[in-house]
Amino acid sequence: MVTSRFLKACRREPVDATPVWFMRQAGRYMAEYRALRERHSLLEICRTPDLATEVTLQPIRRVEVDAAILFSDLLLPLEPMGLPFDFVKGEGPQLERPIDRPADVDRLRDVEPREALAHVLDAIALIQRELAGRVPLIGFAGAPFTLASYAIEGGHSSNFARTKAFMYGHPDGWHRLCERLAAVVADYLAAQIEAGIDAVQLFDSWVGVLGPADYREFALPHTRRIFETIGRRVPTIHFGTGTAAILHELREAGGDVIGVDWRIPIDVAWERIGFDRAVQGNLDPTLLLGPTPRMFSQADDILSRVGGRPGHIFNLGHGILPSTPVEHVQMLAQYVHSASRRMR
Repeated sequence: MVTSRFLKACRREPVDATPVWFMRQAGRYMAEYRALRERHSLLEICRTPDLATEVTLQPIRRVEVDAAILFSDLLLPLEPMGLPFDFVKGEGPQLERPIDRPADVDRLRDVEPREALAHVLDAIALIQRELAGRVPLIGFAGAPFTLASYAIEGGHSSNFARTKAFMYGHPDGWHRLCERLAAVVADYLAAQIEAGIDAVQLFDSWVGVLGPADYREFALPHTRRIFETIGRRVPTIHFGTGTAAILHELREAGGDVIGVDWRIPIDVAWERIGFDRAVQGNLDPTLLLGPTPRMFSQADDILSRVGGRPGHIFNLGHGILPSTPVEHVQMLAQYVHSASRRMR
């Protein structure tokens, strides 16, 4: 595993070719995943180690990626805390009892992830046995801001009005909520590392709705606590979307690798982040739906802007879309490997 180009890139060490993995590389764009979902719900797959293992391995068999990512869901810690949810077809996750007032925060339960989420840890051990060192395994969890937003909105939101109203109107309650979430997530990621994870990614998928001042006040301290708790045990990736205005703040919160989406050129982003951190990104996922010459051209542009600097992990700016042809994913991974070798 010490020769893994993905782990080397996380540490900003030279590699023979740019490592590639894709967020949502296991999912509905793959026929074998859709076949499994016809028989099992998403939560059933997450809660069944054998099924989670099978889905995690599906892209490893089909796509030339340099890392696997645990198949799970970032909302899993919410249920044992007292925030049950389910996935509604066509609408995504919905919580039964969203947080509406500060008193709701005080009713949340403390969680021991090694007990409440033992099925995830069992899946990690099983996946690692099946991988047998072929590629590293990435674990993950949701960042406090994104988890708090789900808990307050009750599901997806287009404007995060409820989240921000709670954040501004009840700052003490907000910070109590995020402190609870940060403690659970830090412990959960520590448990994943103990179970055999090789790197972890903290997803702050919705944090791009905050400006720099709000991020510093309402999100940064809690996210930083997680990275400080994990320490240097494994490489850490800090991911968000719509974050061009807060890249410096994301770096300050923590992470060996900072995720960059397609809304900013990767060289500009890396300069803002600082070259003492690695970067991950940043192809627009919709490019995989169009003509392959355009997809390859944009991949070339990203690699050219990086210029062979150690510490770049090629990924999309967000997850693979369900309608993406699997052949395009396969071709893109192969292309990045071959093109980056030529540029070295």
